[in-house]
Amino acid sequence: MAERVIPLYDQRLSALPAPRPAQPIAATGLLLDARQRPLRDLRISVTDRCNFRCSYCMPKEVFGNDYPYLPHGDLLTFEEITRLAKVFLAHGVRKIRLTGGEPLLRKNIERLVEQLAALRTVDGQTPELTLTTNGSLLARKARALRDAGLQRVTVSLDALDDDVFQRMNDVGFPVRDVLHGIEVAQAVGLAPIKVNMVVKRGTNDDQIVPMARHFRGTGIVLRFIEYMDVGSSNGWCMDEVLPSADVLARLQQHFALVPLQPSAPGETAERWGYAGEHGQHDPALGEIGLISSVTQAFCRDCNRARLSTEGRLYLCLFAERGYDLRALLRGGADDAELASAIAAIWQGRHDRYSEIRATLPPETRRSARRIEMSYIGG
Repeated sequence: MAERVIPLYDQRLSALPAPRPAQPIAATGLLLDARQRPLRDLRISVTDRCNFRCSYCMPKEVFGNDYPYLPHGDLLTFEEITRLAKVFLAHGVRKIRLTGGEPLLRKNIERLVEQLAALRTVDGQTPELTLTTNGSLLARKARALRDAGLQRVTVSLDALDDDVFQRMNDVGFPVRDVLHGIEVAQAVGLAPIKVNMVVKRGTNDDQIVPMARHFRGTGIVLRFIEYMDVGSSNGWCMDEVLPSADVLARLQQHFALVPLQPSAPGETAERWGYAGEHGQHDPALGEIGLISSVTQAFCRDCNRARLSTEGRLYLCLFAERGYDLRALLRGGADDAELASAIAAIWQGRHDRYSEIRATLPPETRRSARRIEMSYIGG
């Protein structure tokens, strides 16, 4: 087996300084990057820890018992996260997603949800507030999260077959407990729930149709995600990618599906609805989504920024380094200075890795030291 251990901890400590523009850049509610993409979606990682060891995200070979997680004092406090989120909202962000690692491992996460739920967008609305989880702690946390103001959850679930699922999470966690968490979340109103399935050819692609059958007609949106080359630790190779077109072809052998319009600008998923007896989409049967970051890049409309657990701002899921906002926060910067720094960073953004991936030599893709998904969330 090829050596896959890389100095991830050192990589995390390497950050670009946040700029301090000579002329302040006021928050106007519309911030455009170098490709005219607005900032609308902020994904906030609240922990770099996870209790699963999925091979495509946190393989045991790298994230073992001796892996040096960030010390607690390095993490942004809930108050710091909330303060930054308020500035991002002033720039036009409308949606906030909490991620990890596994975000439900962060102690008192409900308190952060409550603080974020009290914020408002530039037009005075409550921001869309969501959370992505592996579902392991969802049953016990769902009610408190909903009461705190969380609107919905997305659950990662890669198989219904328990043997396949336990092999993929690599800690022996049973699928029934994740399904129970989904049921509880739906019952308390954290809906509409989305379920994300990362598809690896030869590993869990036999679960595509069973997963669709299970969630069809439940009000839960199942989304199939192409296995991506995020980070450097998962041993990614193109041979393990099952293109979304192939996923769709398999589904169409069993279900009548009709294309649906995107639900919002910058939507990453291609939507397909289950058709009823008259050949039209039947909302009662629901829909599936296809997220094709490898074979059908959606960089053109990407409106997402990512904030790491210790305050690095990343402009792309495939980024190599982030900008250090924590240094500004803890160095006494006021909100206007934070807003100027964020504006300068976003205005210089031109990231489009998924669009240019195919043009890069294989050795370049393999040698890139991109940040890990477990560090900035999916």
